[in-house]
Amino acid sequence: MRAALWLLALFGVAVAVALFAGNNQAVVTIFWPPHRVDISFNLMVMLLAALFFVLYLALRAVSAVFSLPAEARRWRAQQKERAMYGALMDSLSHLLAGRYIRSTKSAQNALAQEKSLRPLADHYSHVTGHSSSRGGQLRALAHLLVAEAAQSLQNKSLRDQHLHQALKSSAPRHAQEVLEGVQFRAARWALDDRDAGAALDWLAQLPQGASRRTLALRMKLRASRQARQTSQALETARLLAKHRAFSQAAAQSIVRGLALELLNDAHDPAQLQQAWFSLDESERAMPELVVHAASRLMALHGDPEMARTWLLQVWDAMMQPRSEIGDNLRIKLITVLEAGLDSLDATWLARIETAQLSRPRDANLQYLAGMACLSRQLWGKARQLLTQAAPALQDVTLHRNAWRALALLAEQREDAAAAAQAYKRAAQI
Repeated sequence: MRAALWLLALFGVAVAVALFAGNNQAVVTIFWPPHRVDISFNLMVMLLAALFFVLYLALRAVSAVFSLPAEARRWRAQQKERAMYGALMDSLSHLLAGRYIRSTKSAQNALAQEKSLRPLADHYSHVTGHSSSRGGQLRALAHLLVAEAAQSLQNKSLRDQHLHQALKSSAPRHAQEVLEGVQFRAARWALDDRDAGAALDWLAQLPQGASRRTLALRMKLRASRQARQTSQALETARLLAKHRAFSQAAAQSIVRGLALELLNDAHDPAQLQQAWFSLDESERAMPELVVHAASRLMALHGDPEMARTWLLQVWDAMMQPRSEIGDNLRIKLITVLEAGLDSLDATWLARIETAQLSRPRDANLQYLAGMACLSRQLWGKARQLLTQAAPALQDVTLHRNAWRALALLAEQREDAAAAAQAYKRAAQI
């Protein structure tokens, strides 16, 4: 369509010229004493147009001749720039291929090429009044490649030298992304060297927006775990789970593991309670954490009533018809309740008895009910329940404790043969 329009315009111009020049009888007279030259107006117009065209070509030719030195300098600079970027790409390729020495040499070659081009870039910036950030970015990336190769070769002095140069080259505001990348790599190298403190220091230097990226949070989680800063690691894991950096199952497993570690770091009941209440509601609802917290509280000689208060939600969940509480967690729950039987109130005693009656074939509940009766000196009922539970118990500790309790009951009623037999069964487990 555009070609057709241009063709129509060309025909229009041709018609206009034909109409103007075809019947034009004008004459131009040029007086050059003692001569007189008469030419037609159309010829005069053609001569002027030709003169203009010749002058234009002459000026272009002169301009091209005088610009040859500048064009030569520009061509040489272009060749150096191509060689510089080629060396940078070679360095990256060698680094990915594991050829670290070659990568170092290529990156240093790129730095040498960039240094030779720097005067031209400064001259261009001075003439145009615009500064270019490509030089600083390229220097920073080249130094970073050398430092990365040195890190792989365990040459820490060379790595630190080029790391400093990369930070210096990426210092201007327009190279903020490169600066953040250098800081990320420095934190990663510190993690590889098992220097968690240095990694956290590098991550702390990041801007607020960069420090909340998934990459930064992952490294912060790893560094916090290496530094045994469990509380900070748990908070970071929560942020990662919020950002969906892990699958739901993986995030729950990581958070649960860190919460268990936080509870294990408590050395007295006050610290344990502080750690427990620092957890989120969703974390305090995890059965594994609840049972472990209650177990730690009993191990630290804490308040048994508080431990049973924590365990109530897990107990109710365990009594559901289709409970998802595993056997190991059930046994641990029973063990924690057994540790506080001396202070067991009537409410919990009734709760245990009701559970045992509702599930008469559950050996673990029979064992717990029998031990509760034993603590209340209900010898006959305790002997009946423990006798039924002992052969069916699968856990070694509960099995041994059941036979020991039966031995004590036999001694209490002065049945030496039954006590010896019970002690023998306990010793054989």
